[in-house]
Amino acid sequence: MQWEEAQGNYVLLYPEGMVKLNGSAAEILKRCDGEHSVPAIVDELEAAFDTGGLAADVDGFLRAASERGWLD
Repeated sequence: MQWEEAQGNYVLLYPEGMVKLNGSAAEILKRCDGEHSVPAIVDELEAAFDTGGLAADVDGFLRAASERGWLD
């Protein structure tokens, strides 16, 4: 994952191509560092954006990202 100035957005580069990430996806993937658990990612996002109830959305995104091979 990297910031792509030409796209004005974070992108995910992988062997099959490139995915332009929306802000939410980028915020989740920034925290996928092998150190954070899923509950810790949810806690950080809820604190950072002063909201609650993100667990299902984060879990769904991580599941979809894993199925697409974006995460190991």
